[in-house]
Parts: sequence; C-alpha cells; structure tokens
Amino acid sequence: MSNKGIHVVLVKLVVALSCLVSMTQSAVAQSQQITSPDKFFGFQMGADRKLARWDKLVEYYKLLERESSRIKVVDMGPTTMGNPFLVLFISSPANLARLEQIREMNAKLSDSRGISEAEINRLIAEGKAVLVQSMGLHSSEVASSQMAAELMYELVRRTDDEAARIMENVISIMIPCFNPDGEILITDWYNKYVGTEYEGVNLPVLYHKYIGHDTNRDAFQTNMAESQYAAKLMFRDWIPQAYIDHHQMGAYGPRIYVPPYAEPIRPQGDPLVWREMSWYGAHIAYKEEEAGLSGVVNAAIYSGWGHFGFHWITPFHNIAGMLTESASARLATPLFLHPDQLQGETRALPEYKAQTTFPNPWPGGWWRVRDIVERQKVAAWATLDLAARNRETVLRNAFLKAKRQTERGAAGKPAAFVIPQSQHDPLTAELLVNKLLVQGVDVHQARAAFTHEGKVYGANSFVVSMAQPKMGVIRYLLGRTLYPDNSYTRDNQGNPIPPYDMATDTMAEFMGVRVDPVNTAVQTNLIKLTASIPRTGKVEKGRAGYLLDGRLNECFRTLNLLLDKGIQVRRMKQAMETGIRSGDFVVTGGAEAVIQEIAKQTGVAFHPLAVDVTSASFEVKRLRVGMYQRYFGGNMDEGWTRWLLEQSGFPYKSLLDAEIKAGNLGASYDVIILPADRVEAMTGERRATAGGGRAGLPATDYPPEYRSGFGTEGVAALRAFVEKGGTLVTFAEAGNFPIEKFELPIRNVVANIPRKEFWSPGSTLRVNFDNTNPLAYGMPSEGLAVFLTNNQAYEVLPTPRNERIQRIVTFADRDILQSGWLLGEAALAGKAALVSVQFGQGKVVLIGFRAQHRAQTHGTFKLVFNTLVSGPEGQGTSSKEGR
Repeated sequence: MSNKGIHVVLVKLVVALSCLVSMTQSAVAQSQQITSPDKFFGFQMGADRKLARWDKLVEYYKLLERESSRIKVVDMGPTTMGNPFLVLFISSPANLARLEQIREMNAKLSDSRGISEAEINRLIAEGKAVLVQSMGLHSSEVASSQMAAELMYELVRRTDDEAARIMENVISIMIPCFNPDGEILITDWYNKYVGTEYEGVNLPVLYHKYIGHDTNRDAFQTNMAESQYAAKLMFRDWIPQAYIDHHQMGAYGPRIYVPPYAEPIRPQGDPLVWREMSWYGAHIAYKEEEAGLSGVVNAAIYSGWGHFGFHWITPFHNIAGMLTESASARLATPLFLHPDQLQGETRALPEYKAQTTFPNPWPGGWWRVRDIVERQKVAAWATLDLAARNRETVLRNAFLKAKRQTERGAAGKPAAFVIPQSQHDPLTAELLVNKLLVQGVDVHQARAAFTHEGKVYGANSFVVSMAQPKMGVIRYLLGRTLYPDNSYTRDNQGNPIPPYDMATDTMAEFMGVRVDPVNTAVQTNLIKLTASIPRTGKVEKGRAGYLLDGRLNECFRTLNLLLDKGIQVRRMKQAMETGIRSGDFVVTGGAEAVIQEIAKQTGVAFHPLAVDVTSASFEVKRLRVGMYQRYFGGNMDEGWTRWLLEQSGFPYKSLLDAEIKAGNLGASYDVIILPADRVEAMTGERRATAGGGRAGLPATDYPPEYRSGFGTEGVAALRAFVEKGGTLVTFAEAGNFPIEKFELPIRNVVANIPRKEFWSPGSTLRVNFDNTNPLAYGMPSEGLAVFLTNNQAYEVLPTPRNERIQRIVTFADRDILQSGWLLGEAALAGKAALVSVQFGQGKVVLIGFRAQHRAQTHGTFKLVFNTLVSGPEGQGTSSKEGR
C-alpha cells in the first residue's frame, strides 16, 4: 500500500475513533443526566402497594424526551374521558431524525405491489425493524403500565452492546398505557383503600367509561377512541413486523405465559407469521430462564384462534401478534400462594408439573407486582433483542408475508367479495366499508353497473379483492367462518372446549350487510377508495312533507335530532302501494335549514312525500328510559348499551339499586332495560363474582356503599312497574329474571343442556323477523343474530291466554348456523329468539341474544331502538288487546 493509501486509512481510523469517543462520551453524559423512575416517583416500579398515576407517568415520559435524544413522545389525542393517549418512539437519534423516511420504507415492504426486486433489496438493507408493544390495555392488570416507565428509562439510558444494537436496528414503538382512563380509576381506587380492610379489592365499576375488559375486543370495529388510535398506528401508518401486548391472568397458575399460542390456530395467515411467534416466544422464554425467573410457560393456555382483538387480528395483518400474560397479585398488594394452590388444568397444561413448555415451575410463596414487572421487562427486551439481531431477516419476512398472501389471495377462492349497492340498510353497508378502510384494506368502487358470475350489481357497488396483503383480514371479516370441531377443541370426554371469547367475528354478518363471495376477479371499471365515504343525505321536500327509510339504523339518530329540535315525527303503521313500508318515518314540518343540517350529520335522505299519510301513521314519542347499573366490577353489556344509546341520541338514566328499591318507578320511566347479566348479580341474593376481578372476592369484601343487589324489594318494585304499564326489556341471560321472578309462561329451551348436546359460543345464526310487528319495524324478513354462550331461546308454555305472548324473532327451521360453531340445532329450530309478554298493563320484552352486542351487531340494533319509542298504541309497542 502506498504512503498516500496508508495516510487515508489512518485518517479514517482517527475519524472513526473520534466518533466512537464522542458517542461514548455523549452516552455517558446522557446516562448521567437521565432521571430514573425511582427518583421521579419516589419508589421502584412494582413496589408493594405503590402505583404511579397516569398523569405523573405522562409527565415522566415528557421529562425523558427532554433529557434524551432517543425518545419521541407523540400525543395521539384525547381518550374517551379526555386524558392524553401517548405513543413513544424509541431509537437512535439518527433514526428518529428520519422517522418519516423509515416509515415510508416500511410501508413499501408491507405492500410491495409494483416495487422492483432491486428496490426491495435496498429497502431491506437500509430499513429498520419496527416493533410495537402495548401495556395497560386491561387496567386492573396494573403491572405493565408501571413496567413501561422502567423499560423506557433503560432503553434511553443503557449503553451496552444489546441496547446499542436495538437503538441502531429497531424502531421501538410503545403504547405505555392503552387505557389511561382506567389506569387513573384503578390507581385512585387502590390508593383510597390501601392500608384498610378493603385493600386490593377490585374496582366496583368498569375500568373504562363504557367497555371495561372489552377494550381488547374492539380491534376490528374500532368504536372507541383508544382503538382508533391503535388501529391507525398499526394497521395503516406503521404496520410493524411484530406486536406484543403485555397482560395479566389469574393468580393460581404459571407465573407468565409467553408465545406461541396453543392449538387450534386460525388458518389462512401466512405460515411465517406463526413461525415468527414461536421464534420470538422461544427467545423470550430463553431470556426469562437465563435471568433466573421461574414459572414460564409457552404454547399453552391461550389458543391461536381467539377473538379479533389486537393481538389476535394482527397475524392477519402479517404482523407477529403476541401477548404475555403474567400471574396477578391483588392489584398492587402481594399475594401468598401455597404450593398445592398452584394449578394447571388448562389448554396444553393438564397439571402443574414440569413439561417441555414449562420446565421450571414456580414453587409458591409471596407474589408481588415487582415479580410481574421483572418478567414483563425481560419479555419486552427479548422481543427487541431478537429483532435487532435479525433485522434483515425480519424485514425480508415482512416482504415475503405480504407478497405470498397477495399471491394466495389471487390464486384462491373466493377471489373477491362484492358488497352490492342494493342493501337493506345502505348506510350501514357504507359504514362497513369505512371500517375496512380503518384496517388498511383496499376497497374499490364501481362507478357503473356491472354483471359478474350471473349477478347484476348496481353502480357504486364495492369490490374487495383478495389479491392484497391483508387477504386474511378480509377473509374473516367478510367471509363465512366455521370454527374447528376436532381433538383440539374437545376434551377427552368429548365436551367442547370454549373458544377464547367468540367462535366468529364476521363483521359483515354482525352488521347485517350483504356480501357476495365471487370466485373470479371482477373485471370492470373500478376506482380505489382513498378516504372514508362521507355522509351525504339528500333533502327533497314533497307536497306532504318528507319520508325517511325506516330500514336505516341512522333513522333513529335522525329521529332523536328532530325531536331535540321540537320537530314532530310520525311513523307508518302499515305499508302502502306507493312503496312506503310500515316503520318508515314521516316529517311534515321543520325549517329546511335544520332538516339539511340533520341530513348532513346522519347521511339519511329526506325523500319527498306526495300524499297525506296521517291516517296510516302515528306520532312517535321517545319513551323515558332507565337502565340498570350495578357494582361487582360493573357490567360490560350495560356499558356498551350506554355507549350505543348515546351515539344514537337516546336519552336515558342509569338506575342504581336504591332507586329501584324505592319503588314507584312508573313515575319516572316508561322502559327499564336489564342488560345481559346473571340474576344473582342483579338481586344480590347469592354471592356474585367480582366482574373482571382476578381474586374472586365475595361481595361483602367491597366497602358497604359498593355492595350491589336490589333484593326482594327491587324484585317487587320491578314487578309493580310492569303490572302498572311499564315495559321491561332484557338481553340474553337477564331474561331469567322476569321468567323466574314474574313466573312468566316462558321456558328457555337451551337452559342446562350439556355442552355436548347444545353449544353456540359466539356464532351467527339464521333467524326470521316478523317485521309487521312494531318491535321489528325496519327489519328484513330474514337475517342473522349473534348468539353467545348463556343466550336464550324461548318456548311458550300453554296457558288460557296464549295470545298475550308475541313471537317476534324466531330461529330458522334448519341449517341455522351461518358462522361460528353450533351443536344441537334441533334445540333451536323454530323456537323464539325474541318474545313480548303482556304482564298486567305492561309487558316484558325478552331478547334472548345480545342484539346490541359490543355495539358491533348493527344488523339487530333496530330491535333495541324500537323498544325505546312509542308504537301505534301510544306508550309501548304491542297491542293492549286481551289485558
């Protein structure tokens, strides 16, 4: 080598060494000035009886951002209750400086259609692995939101080889608390009672304003603000290669579950995504054992086929979607466990003994939140470490998963789904399309009518091709889904093993939207949707006023907006030859500007009404609505119903025990709703398990003011309310209350049938609607109902006054199952799913399924709404004949 060449090499070496020294000095300086969580909060994260509150955690993350160039704090917006929803980006300063460029590179790898192989190779060489982790989704699982602060501190402070490798190769995106509102509620509750006899008792109300534990069931319909932020982050903006959600489980089994899932898996995800879960999980388990942490299990407890929450829907976004589940303490209070209290007896862990996926059982003793923090933190670091060590493999797999799923979608059947323009409720169909767009699914629209596979589709029909990376998401949100019935889903006695939550989450079926699978690609002029479909209700006044289509769910929000403005609304009680249907709404007055604004808000068209229909219609009035709300951890069905009523503009009042027991309910209410619940949870007659709680505490362990149950006084008051003309509406198992307490001549025909003989754990079932009955106005003649475990089907018992009972929704006679899992359809065939029972001067409406389930079942919302407005006879919606 020439002297010149040697000189160049020496110069480069000096520069490199100078940079290294500079980086080292910078890292040392940074580590010295960064505030630890112990110092900031005054205690170690996970310390006994200590919880950091969300407002202080937010303050700490913003402090870290000021002190370190490795972290960027993004406030996505307000939560349901107005608290900040934060997302934290952690990486090297150089990576954070070009975050948008890295995001664009990542997006191309996640959908490489039209990108050359050379460009793909460049993106892999220059790109960074992207991982998302979330904490605090379930607020009573307190450890992860505490762990997050310590994890962030270590990520921005550590300067060792592992940390440096992660900073260089990974964009680490953290949701440090998925439910800030609940974190605040739980922290305040715990701190109020720490040091008293009620220390460690679970929060007596839902730990989200509306949905409690169901925060993880909202990923595919994204009704809540928090879900919308997470979907934007993971399904559209970033699409990480891996996602891990840190949770807690019951206290009496393994100390932590780590990936992969147990059997069965949900098919039609790319095989690489399942291999990645095993890959990450093995590394996590290895690191846990390396750290000397016992009680680690993988490939057990949680099946690969679960509800479409965030960690179970992500595999079909080509993301390795995973979770950890740590054993719980008593909120932040330690719990002592004896060795013989530790149990297996769960999926793939038949007993609490060592096995290949559980080689080091925890022996028992004191269990603390700090133990959880340590295990979760190891899992979080291990996930980042694996991606950092294998950056190029992770990125190439992201490309391969998306590419191969697109190819499978193009080659397989169905080739596409068509959402026809002609729908029973076109606005709900458009809402479905908008929800698909939230998932990052490509949707196209035909501007002209076309014919495909012998069917004619009108202009503005939608086409969702399967030849795209998210074909797995499309397949399960739009296509018929049958849960497996095999050795993985039955025990050794042949009893069905319950799925984790639902046997299907077929969104189109839940929403009552017609979707046609087609086996060949649609060849017509299609335009890709680039934004959600706006609401554009047209207004055209006729000689007699306006006509509104009563088949639209949004008509009820429109109704409430009109009534709020003092505008009279009538409803058709009979169909007319002009195409007017029973249940359609009629508006004869109101300022045109007000009408225009309401049409713009709701998307409901105000059609011209040419003829006077006063004699064929009745004035609609809102009824005074009360809904039972209890403690014992709250009732998620009640919370979802509150949210739905508020979104639709229905005024209501929450009814607590004291008001019910005081009686004279008819003075304040026309309708009282009992959401799906057990009788004993409502009456307090027997011990009720704390809803959402992990310790299974009896009701007496709550402070006296939170001991729920309206007792015999409440039973008598509700009975008198109905007898004097009120309407009691029950959902699902709440129907047992009036059946038992009022001795209604109704039998739940599926009660106490062994699971081997009857089983429907979250399925869509075919039903018939009597849409001439005011309680089913606006419904189609046939449709689907979502039927869960403990839902009901009714048989009318013989009495001299059988005419007092109306069967309004009935199950089909055969081939009842559409999607999910159904055993013993003969038990349902021809039976009633919704009945109205005259009782004294009032009535009881028993809806045997959850017609408003998680505000996802748009196809049956009108069955709920119709109970809240007056019918042809005035108050209520059934005939008083025969009273």
